[in-house]
Amino acid sequence: MSEAIDLRSDTVTRPTPAMRQAMAEAEVGDDVFGDDPTLRRLEERVAALTGKEAALYVVSGTMGNQLAIRAQVRHGDEVLLDRRCHIFDYEAGAAAAISGAQLYTIESDRGRFDPAAITARASRGENDHFPPPSLLCLENTHHRSGGAVVPLDALEAAAEAARAKGLAVHLDGARLWNASVATAIPLARYAAVADTVQMCFSKGLGAPVGSILAGPAPVVRRARRYRKMLGGGIRQGGVLAAACLYALDHHVERLVDDHRRAKKLAAALAGVPGIEVQPVETNMVLLRVTDAAEDAPRIAGRARAEGLLVGVMDPRTVRCALHLDVDDAKLERAIDVLRRVLAPRETLTGAPRS
Repeated sequence: MSEAIDLRSDTVTRPTPAMRQAMAEAEVGDDVFGDDPTLRRLEERVAALTGKEAALYVVSGTMGNQLAIRAQVRHGDEVLLDRRCHIFDYEAGAAAAISGAQLYTIESDRGRFDPAAITARASRGENDHFPPPSLLCLENTHHRSGGAVVPLDALEAAAEAARAKGLAVHLDGARLWNASVATAIPLARYAAVADTVQMCFSKGLGAPVGSILAGPAPVVRRARRYRKMLGGGIRQGGVLAAACLYALDHHVERLVDDHRRAKKLAAALAGVPGIEVQPVETNMVLLRVTDAAEDAPRIAGRARAEGLLVGVMDPRTVRCALHLDVDDAKLERAIDVLRRVLAPRETLTGAPRS
């Protein structure tokens, strides 16, 4: 049996041989002492790419987001964020546990906030009965909307509303590389809407470990201390940073291939009964199950039996994420499997569903 095709996430990629070689040859030091030259080079490069004063390498996007919150929020403060964002849904309640922050969720349209909703909630902080809001968190691309690109003007409008009320702004840009490639808008223009920005190397860029937090030097300095408190101090981190530097050199521009393949997958599945294919803007395809007799876990199970791994976003949504380990040949195999497992069950079994 051929190797399974894994579309569960763009985090499943494995280092390429050339990336492994770069890791093996990396010049290293002790990062806790501040003398790992490869890590310093990575941090300086990303600070320049984002137009920020400083940057800090961290082991995951969750750590980067949580350090941004901890470095900018006091215990008892309120953080405003999208109801369907990664920080609220997928980070294990860390903001409450680590920063003592209250999270207040606001509805968005695929990551686009109504600035008036931000203003209205932030205004409550003027009354001592309510927690003072101190941070707005944005997200681009929008994970739960299938990698939707949040328009720059929508990000700017949300940030302007927050700053008018004295809030700092953090951008969870785990897949900001995808947004930048899809729109040809430089990273620095997106990052300029926020005080801090977090970006992942271990998703579309294919590095095995790592994310980075960029922002004002004093904030990044505080984040470095909190990283140490959380056990995130890295010793010879240059081995990992070398993979990230390789990814910056070789895996950013090729994101267009992932986007092209995602759109091809979506087009191939359009019109399948019982499935709604959500709009595709970057590397993710969301398949909404509309057939009441079907659900996402069962579809994923049938796909797995045929050597295709897909993600389950919720009981009614299947996710397929394209990435650098999926070439055109694997895409065709994936399309073939999905067409079969998504077909009406009477087509597959010769008998109607019960």
